[in-house]
Amino acid sequence: MRFYLSYFKLRFITQLQYRKAALAGIATQFFFGLVYIMVYLAFYESSSNNGPMEVGQLVSYLWLNQAFFALIYMYYKDNEIFNMIKNGNIAYELLRPKKIYFMWFSKIIGQRLADVALRFLPVLIVAFILPYPYGLSLPSSFLSLIMFLITLTIGALLMTAIITLYHVLTLSTLNEKGITNIFMALADILSGGVIPIPFFPVFLQKIANVLPFRYICDLPFRLYSGNISVSDGLFQMLIQVIWFIILVLIGNVILKKILKKVVVQGG
Repeated sequence: MRFYLSYFKLRFITQLQYRKAALAGIATQFFFGLVYIMVYLAFYESSSNNGPMEVGQLVSYLWLNQAFFALIYMYYKDNEIFNMIKNGNIAYELLRPKKIYFMWFSKIIGQRLADVALRFLPVLIVAFILPYPYGLSLPSSFLSLIMFLITLTIGALLMTAIITLYHVLTLSTLNEKGITNIFMALADILSGGVIPIPFFPVFLQKIANVLPFRYICDLPFRLYSGNISVSDGLFQMLIQVIWFIILVLIGNVILKKILKKVVVQGG
C-alpha cells in the first residue's frame, strides 16, 4: 500500500507544477459556466412550464460541474501509459513486483486530483459572489453537504476505475482509438456532465440510472443542491460503492487474462 501511495503522491506533486495550464483551465471553466447558465435561463424564461430542476438547483449543478470538471471529465487518456503499450516499455512495468492495475489507478487519480486542486477553489469563490440567478447557492442542508463530499469522493474513485479499465483494454487492442473513444463519449453523456440527468427523456433516465456513469457527478451535485434527498442519496451511495467494487474487480480480472497472452510491441 505504501508503494501505491508514493506513486500517487509523486504524480500529484508533479502535476501541481502545471500552474499556467490551470489558469487557462480556470478561465475556460468560468466562460463555459456562464454560457451554460445563460442558455438554461433563456430556456426557462421562454417556457411556461417549470423545468425538472429549480433554477437555483440547476445553477448550482452547473457551477459544481465546472469547478470539478478536471475531476469528472471522462475524456482522459494517459499518453505515457499508451506510449508504453505501443513501444514495448510496458515490459518494464511488468517486471516490477507490484500490481500494474493499482499502479495505473494511483497514477491516474493522482493526476486528476492535482488538476482539480488547482482549479476548483477560484471557480467556487467567484461563483458564490455572483448575484442571483447566476451565483452558486449554499448547500440545501448540512447533511446534504456531508453527503456531497462523501459521494464526490466515491465518484472520483469510480471515475478512476472506469478510466483505468479502458487503459487496461488497450493492452489487448494495442490502440487507444475506436472503442475507447466511443466508450468515453457515452460515459461523458450518461454521467450528466453534458446535460443534467433530469433533463433526459424518461427512458434515457432509466438507462442512466442502471449504468455507473451518473454516480460520478450527477449524484453528488444533485445532493448538494437538494434535488436528491439525503434518504434517497444514501441508497444511491450504496449503488455507487457497489459499482466501484464491481469495476475494480472487472479491471483486475481482465488484466490478468490479457497479461497471459500480452504482446510486447517494439524492438
